[in-house]
Amino acid sequence: MSEYGYIRVSSKDQNEDRQRIALLGAGIPQECIFLDRQSGKDFQRPQYRRMVRKLKKDDLLCIKSIDRLGRNYEEIQNQWRYLTKEKGVDIMVLDMPLLDTRRGKDLVGTFLADIVLQVLSFVAENERVNIRQRQAEGIAAAKARGVRFGRLRRPLPVNFREVFLLWKGKRISGTEAAMRCGMAIATFRYRADIYEKENGDEAAMG
Repeated sequence: MSEYGYIRVSSKDQNEDRQRIALLGAGIPQECIFLDRQSGKDFQRPQYRRMVRKLKKDDLLCIKSIDRLGRNYEEIQNQWRYLTKEKGVDIMVLDMPLLDTRRGKDLVGTFLADIVLQVLSFVAENERVNIRQRQAEGIAAAKARGVRFGRLRRPLPVNFREVFLLWKGKRISGTEAAMRCGMAIATFRYRADIYEKENGDEAAMG
């Protein structure tokens, strides 16, 4: 049986020492610790994939916390089942003693590990929903205060109002209006629509 440790940090600026010290303290040999400096959104990480190729039946994989394995808990569950069921590997999560497959080879132990993973998956998904909701509420509140999002619109040409009124009064075509303003026809119509909405009756009446 071989023992391996896995460390993941999200960027080159993050320090992995805390995870490494914990793994060494758990008896994982330094030369058997694999490190990825990469997002946990999926499992397409070079050192993780290299480690998985080395793992054999009855080997032990040790991580400090479950989120070091990844951030997507649906994929974590799939990966957990692949490692434990198909490869026959044991997994130990130092920050969560219930997630130690060596302690529960029977049906109850497997059931407990699955329940813990399901709860973590629910909590993670719920937090993602809450974050999206808070973002949407924040954007709506900012828009209500007049904050604009996206790229700043280029200033209208100085002759835009004059050209707009000629076009609105059907004295020139849209193509002519766009040419006079130095715009594509689609851009002119788009900016004309915004101009009319922002200026209301003044734009309509000239």
